[in-house]
Amino acid sequence: MSVFSHWPNRITALRFLGAFLLFGLLMAIGDEGPLGKMTLIHISFWVFVVVAATDFLDGYLARRDNLVSAFGRIADPFVDKVLILGTLIFLAVLPWSKPWVPAWAVVLILAREFLVTGIRGWVESLGRDFGADMLGKVKMVLQSFAVGSVLFVNAFPWPEALFPYVSGLSHVLIWGTIVITLLSGASYVQKTRTLLKELET
Repeated sequence: MSVFSHWPNRITALRFLGAFLLFGLLMAIGDEGPLGKMTLIHISFWVFVVVAATDFLDGYLARRDNLVSAFGRIADPFVDKVLILGTLIFLAVLPWSKPWVPAWAVVLILAREFLVTGIRGWVESLGRDFGADMLGKVKMVLQSFAVGSVLFVNAFPWPEALFPYVSGLSHVLIWGTIVITLLSGASYVQKTRTLLKELET
């Protein structure tokens, strides 16, 4: 039976394709930004919202219908990382979005993901559970809001008096993402240190 015989895995695959549709739109927008490609930025925002918001759907259906699979456990967080990190990379280099997304912040977030993925692989190879903790889940939600907010700021024509507040909220969300990324990474490192001490005794 194909891994795509059930809707949870189909939704995960569709989310993966949706992420690359978003990347294609961002490439088409290029350097012009709101000055020349407002419609494409608007579409990009809604594509991101749909792909990010359906993150819960595949997991919910898998649990509801008892269809949790090894493919889903691997593919779902992989798609999340492709969507968030891929979009952040585009936003950090495009002239119209990079004022909100410093490149060093993207490097920091990438480093955290590489570190935690490596730790998780090692710990689970020992037969221990190393699923996402609460900080990790909060990080994913905050990252989604932060990335969406940058697209949101640029997707709509804001009144001059309102723009500083909308823009400021996006900056707050980006900085909040940086902070929660550091805290989440530190939490996983601490759990790994505790495990190493247990193994040494």
